Amino acid sequence: MNLKRTATMGAVGGALAAWLAAAATSGNREIAPTPITRTTSVEVRGAALAAEIARLHERLRPTAAPREPSRNLFQFAPAKAARPAPLAVQQPALTDAVTAPAPAPPPLKLVGMAEDSTADGVVRTAIISGFDQLFLVKEGETVTPRYLVARISIDVVELTDLGDGTTLRLALR
Repeated sequence: MNLKRTATMGAVGGALAAWLAAAATSGNREIAPTPITRTTSVEVRGAALAAEIARLHERLRPTAAPREPSRNLFQFAPAKAARPAPLAVQQPALTDAVTAPAPAPPPLKLVGMAEDSTADGVVRTAIISGFDQLFLVKEGETVTPRYLVARISIDVVELTDLGDGTTLRLALR
């Protein structure tokens, strides 16, 4: 049985080797002749059209390089500084008292108004922002310990400064 198996393997191996050798070697194979191409009238017209397109593209190219523009259309020119007329310097009189600069207005802003209808009439509530807070106040209430709401109209709130008694008006914008 061993001899039969060895003979079968030898025959299959030999056939496989012959098959690989035949595939690897080049024999007398016929070389196919190259086909002769004939140009048709459509191809001739296409070539003429391609040449005309190339000629027109060359014609569209600018012949001169653009000059650097004298001004940039997208940039504003700096404003020329006007020379102020020299002012006559007046010496302050020694008797004039030095006045303190006016204090800056408080950073309060009227941002809204609300109305409630009651039996007594309309009660308005002002919405004021300032000092990183939002105040909802009615007449007679205070906005911070410094300001008292004196009067609320449709679009104006009058605040009284409790320190010096001045009136500050805030209007809706």
